[in-house]
Amino acid sequence: MADAYQLLNFICERTMYTYKIHLHKEEEGGFTVSVPALPGCITFGEDVDDAIAMAKEAIELYIEELHERGEPIPDDSNTLEYSLILETA
Repeated sequence: MADAYQLLNFICERTMYTYKIHLHKEEEGGFTVSVPALPGCITFGEDVDDAIAMAKEAIELYIEELHERGEPIPDDSNTLEYSLILETA
């Protein structure tokens, strides 16, 4: 864990990042959330609002870990997304 000075520098140097999240409704209830730009960044929420809040927290922790390791922080700012609906015969 970073000391207070390093954490303060991290907070002061914040940059805006854009992330797409996928919410998958679970049969037993709630939503599993994944963040495609951050491999392994997966969380769960009891409802949509909770799932989004949990995703924000998971992303913040993931970014903090990357920052502490000196690794690049990927995001979706240059990613376009489109949903296709296909009809099969």
